[in-house]
Amino acid sequence: MKKIIILFFTIFLLFSCKNEPQHLVKIEGKLIPINEELTSKKAIEAIIEPFKVKVEAEMNAVLSYTPNELNRVDGKLESSLGNLMADLCFEKANPVFNSRTGKNIDFTMLNFGGIRAGISKGNITMEHAFNLMPFENELVVVELTSEKINELVNYLITSNRAHPVSKHLNLEITKKGYNLKINNKPIDISKTYYVLTSDYLQNGGDNMNFFKNPVSLTKIDYKVRNAIIDYFKENDTIKVNLDGRFRSEI
Repeated sequence: MKKIIILFFTIFLLFSCKNEPQHLVKIEGKLIPINEELTSKKAIEAIIEPFKVKVEAEMNAVLSYTPNELNRVDGKLESSLGNLMADLCFEKANPVFNSRTGKNIDFTMLNFGGIRAGISKGNITMEHAFNLMPFENELVVVELTSEKINELVNYLITSNRAHPVSKHLNLEITKKGYNLKINNKPIDISKTYYVLTSDYLQNGGDNMNFFKNPVSLTKIDYKVRNAIIDYFKENDTIKVNLDGRFRSEI
């Protein structure tokens, strides 16, 4: 009988101690103003400091030099920084594309808004590269029909902005329309063209819908920022000209 009583109380205790499901009934928040009254924690600062020093050293590392200021607004339909961006991306991406496909890129087109900062005269650092391209955009190559190329050209003309295009494209707005040459040749309506751009634009960013649904799409696994950094490391002095690749006679 004693054993039965002990067993009964054991079972009773087990059931009485059973965890009941918890339910969230209230959430409270507190606004903490960021001002001089908010003091730092020395222990946390001590942990962060070595990483901060390392990052600052990496960001201040000199990659190259520019004898002139580079920006995106020193020309109407082209700019020093836009020309540089388009040309360097072509130079770094074309060998990769060629090795994979046996073909060459025809030209580069990026967007005016994608240039996020200028570069002052003097040393070019790693920080400049990150400020210039803070996004994780990848370079891709789209194969476009001649009809899509005409849409691209009409976009450039309608936008009336210095969207970066590489030196391989020459576009002149005339009173009667426009003159277009790609690699010094008039557009051929029977062929397709390989255009280097970013994955953001290829997906229709900045309303560049002519990049969507291409004949073919080649991802070359190369970030725009990495192309910039690699180019700066390989070129001691950056020299850029406004060469009239996109101009208007009107």
